[in-house]
Amino acid sequence: MGLTLGPLLYFWPKQDVYNFYAQMAETEVETIYLGETVCSKRRQLKTADWISLAQELKSCGKQVVLSGLALLEAESEMKSLRRICSNGEFMVEANDIAAVQMLSEQELPFVTGPSVNIYNLQVLKQLYKSGMRRWVMPVELGADTLQELLQQAEEDGGLPELETEVFAYGCLPLAYAARCFTARYRNVPKDNCEFCCIEYPDGLVMRSQEGKELFTMNGIQTLSAEHYNLEHQLNRMQEIGVNKVRLSPQREGMSEVIERFASRLKGEEPSTISLVNQDHCNGYWFAEPGIRWMETNA
Repeated sequence: MGLTLGPLLYFWPKQDVYNFYAQMAETEVETIYLGETVCSKRRQLKTADWISLAQELKSCGKQVVLSGLALLEAESEMKSLRRICSNGEFMVEANDIAAVQMLSEQELPFVTGPSVNIYNLQVLKQLYKSGMRRWVMPVELGADTLQELLQQAEEDGGLPELETEVFAYGCLPLAYAARCFTARYRNVPKDNCEFCCIEYPDGLVMRSQEGKELFTMNGIQTLSAEHYNLEHQLNRMQEIGVNKVRLSPQREGMSEVIERFASRLKGEEPSTISLVNQDHCNGYWFAEPGIRWMETNA
């Protein structure tokens, strides 16, 4: 299995983004996903900038995939998506069925992100026929469901070129909405939001009335408050047939997260490498509520 770095979900200043990926170029991740997947108003980096950054990372030996938006609402967003899909150099992660259609029409291989709902063999086969060559399992599915689905595919004749990727670390991307939660929190209209997301580089934590951290609000996106962590489940993933392990970018401690997962993939115990965020969950993997932490993997 190889490590991948998913697309950056938060809105950071342009130079911070460049600094972050300069650090990531020195890590053991094999594949890096680049692009804006949440909100088209986040224009610190334009499409040309993402492609240029992709070329730089490619020159450093990284495989690069360009990611598109997960929720398309305007023709301008479709225009940007067409440019991403027609970049001519890099594979594309489709996070919306519109991207699937564009890439299929061009007969290009593509990746589907976790926002594309693949819950059964029929959908898996149809998207494979359309050109999907890697899929990121929806985050709410678990190990048993994944194993059953891949077994069904094998018994049905197999999908020989298909790779499976599992989201294994980071705040879980749970939902998208037309309404911007960050703008609402700041009491400004979405169309005149003043790009306030940039003031919350880790999103906004939402708590229950009892003070329990429940969600992270990130513009139009809802994430989990706790970090999903499957570092102890890498052997199970290998047994199931997972090819890629996805880590989601965070502002602090990302290099340590990558080092920790890389050590476990090598069969080493990363006892000297700590994680910045100690509030973890893993329930979905065990077919339990996602917010839970199951000690059976310790």
